[in-house]
This record gives sequence, C-alpha cells and structure tokens, in this order.
Amino acid sequence: MKSITIKGSQRESVGKKATKALRNAGKVPCVLYGGDKPVHFSADEKSFKSLVYTPDVFTATIELDGVAYNAVLQDIQFHPVHDSILHVDFYQLFDDRDVTMDIPVRLVGVSKGVMVGGALRHNLRKLKVKALPANLPDYIEADITELEIGNKLYVTTLKNDNYTILHPDNTVVAQVRMSRNAAKAAADVEK
Repeated sequence: MKSITIKGSQRESVGKKATKALRNAGKVPCVLYGGDKPVHFSADEKSFKSLVYTPDVFTATIELDGVAYNAVLQDIQFHPVHDSILHVDFYQLFDDRDVTMDIPVRLVGVSKGVMVGGALRHNLRKLKVKALPANLPDYIEADITELEIGNKLYVTTLKNDNYTILHPDNTVVAQVRMSRNAAKAAADVEK
C-alpha cells in the first residue's frame, strides 16, 4: 500500500486557546491513537492535501521530532463553511494487529450487458476490509466482463485470502440494468 509522510511536532498544550492559535498559524491539531497513550501533535494543513483529497487510500508515516509512526487516517473534521481541516485522528499500525479500512473498488473490463445497451451501476465504490497492514491492497479489482443485463456482481466473487471483506455476502458491488433505450428497443421489436 502507498504511503505518505507527514512531518509534525508534538503539542504540549491541548486546550482551546492553544488549538485556536495552531489553526490561525495554518496548522492542524492531530491525535494518534492505538499506542500505549494518545500522541497529540500538529502538522501543516498543506501536508494533508494528498492524503485527504484523493479517491485512493494511503497509509501515513508520521514523523514527530525524529520518531516515526505508521498510521492510517481514522477521522477528519472540516469547517462547515470554508472546508478547511479542523482536526485529524490517526490510528497507529502494528505489523501483528489487523486494521479495518475502506478500500476503493475498480471495475475492470467491458460488460456484455452494456455492449447490448444496458446501464452499468456501480453500487459500492469502497469496501470495508480487515487485514494485517502488509496485506492491505491499494484497490480491489472487480471484473465485470461477464455481466449481462439483469446480472449482479456480489461481494463473494471478490473474496481474497489476504484480507476479509466486512460486508454481507449478498451485498451488490455492481450490476447491469435495463436502460430506457434498451427497454424501448425491446418493446419496438415485440410490436
């Protein structure tokens, strides 16, 4: 899995005044959970751009005063009016502990049903996956070439030994439905 490095500095004071002063200076207050105790730190708002504003999923290497932590983005809070980042929570990764993440789904191939005039519906763009950090994929490939009109691609076809998908087996990832034009053409043929 791809990783992004975020350089920051630890925070001594955690109150409202200190947090407001950080935000005014263009920094974002952050917390790293999952270790022995939470680590409070701050980083430049610009350093989160490639982590937050992308459809891809990344792990983060957080460097604080010479110490590096591997983590994943757990939660992020935005300002309600001007969408600046207010606060970020990270979860520390350990090589022997499973982690749960939302992994994007990429559709591969051209569906037979779409070639005939059906409409492809991509129901789930991300799947919740549980795995060891080393086994987390960058994305999950879903082959849709065999889907005909009325067929659905279920989560069960995407199972892998390296990770566990945390959705029910009857969850639909993609489906090909009858489009209005195809329904109209079929009605014209029947007449």
